[in-house]
Amino acid sequence: MSAALLAALRAAVGRGGLLTDPDATAGYAHDMMPLVPYGRPLAVVLPEATDQVQACVRACAAAGVPIVPRGAGTGLTGAANALEGCVVMVTTRMNRILELDADNRLAVVEPGVVNQDLKTAAAARGLYYPPDPSSLDTCTLGGNLATNAGGLCCGKYGVTGDYVLGLEAVLADGSLLRTGRRTVKGVAGYDLTRLLVGSEGTLGVITRATLALRPLPAAPGTVIAAFDSVTKAGDSVNRVVRAGLVPSLMEIMDATSLRASSAYLGTDLAGHGDRALLLCQSDAGGPAAEAELDRMERLFRQAGAAYTHATQDPAEGALLLRARRVSLTALEARGACMTEDVAVPRTRIAELIDGCARIGDDAGLTVAVVGHAGDGNMHPTVLYDRAGTDEYARARVAFDEILALALALGGTITGEHGVGKLKQDWLERELGPVGLRVHRAVKSALDPAGLFNPGGMLVPHAGAPDTP
Repeated sequence: MSAALLAALRAAVGRGGLLTDPDATAGYAHDMMPLVPYGRPLAVVLPEATDQVQACVRACAAAGVPIVPRGAGTGLTGAANALEGCVVMVTTRMNRILELDADNRLAVVEPGVVNQDLKTAAAARGLYYPPDPSSLDTCTLGGNLATNAGGLCCGKYGVTGDYVLGLEAVLADGSLLRTGRRTVKGVAGYDLTRLLVGSEGTLGVITRATLALRPLPAAPGTVIAAFDSVTKAGDSVNRVVRAGLVPSLMEIMDATSLRASSAYLGTDLAGHGDRALLLCQSDAGGPAAEAELDRMERLFRQAGAAYTHATQDPAEGALLLRARRVSLTALEARGACMTEDVAVPRTRIAELIDGCARIGDDAGLTVAVVGHAGDGNMHPTVLYDRAGTDEYARARVAFDEILALALALGGTITGEHGVGKLKQDWLERELGPVGLRVHRAVKSALDPAGLFNPGGMLVPHAGAPDTP
């Protein structure tokens, strides 16, 4: 059976589009989350066109072999991790921007287009594609679509799903589903586009997307504020929201992450008494941006900021923002990390950060927190010694306690990274039995044989078709 399947896959994608050597396939077996188990794929296919995707899906369906769709592999939940004996379908070679329509402010793209490449192409036409995950220079739009990725500018501009007008996706029987529209408005039928966005490769393989664009904003101005308590920083966020301000970016870093980034970059951004740092930007342009930055700076001082600094210089602002963008890399340089992706109401950010510190103290470990204060999406990171079995076990306990804390604060277990194979048990707790039943019904309707990413997102139940 394997020989026949490999022959069919080779016929579909050509010899150069099929990898079977274990040394070659190993690089596609998992994403960037080291905590989630993964298996050895039978093969990796790298299609270059939709018809090749369809042919591969039909061949795998006939052989009863599961498919795990994969983009650039920058995910953090094991959503694209291989199952033993599966076929990993990598869409990075489908990397064309097919259309960039300035008059209708939209782009038509294949899933392998890198996020930053679309931004650059759109900017050349005076347009802007807002979603900006931290891995924007390497992550692909197909992965962004599959996880409904966010980024640093979500507070003002929203997440990936807010920009998806329509999709093409290959279903489990090899047929091609077209959803959505090219128009600004359209409400014909069920919103199948929204259903596929964030489905993490469990319902189909996205092969094309029509994305909405915005006018290119002005280069942003930047303001930072340091605080001697997390509570004061949280109060500052609330003051900004109550004042009706909508900064294009509002990030928070706790003392641990701030010190790690400062050491990594060789800067003196971290003050000795700083417990939290807010970093905000305004892309309103000209006097409007200056007024917005000035008003935020005054609000921060009223909330008790120990230090503030504002700049309209884009280069200086980019340097300040880099401290936030490299935070996870800086923490990883200190040792092993378990990175969370919880979201809470903005008014409870301080409670979450303080709670994470207590959880770390109880576990005898350090928990660093950075996040998007503009939308309440926080990234607590548990630091532990990779060589210490006991520390790993305590880190896993702390990881789960942070998820429980987020739910207790009225939040969610994931704001932008997705569920993957990391948080399946917690998804069940958040959705409840009825929500889980509906999810299973949708999966069964679109993928009755459990072909796509079996065990992804939903915990398999005995006898279910999605049980690998």
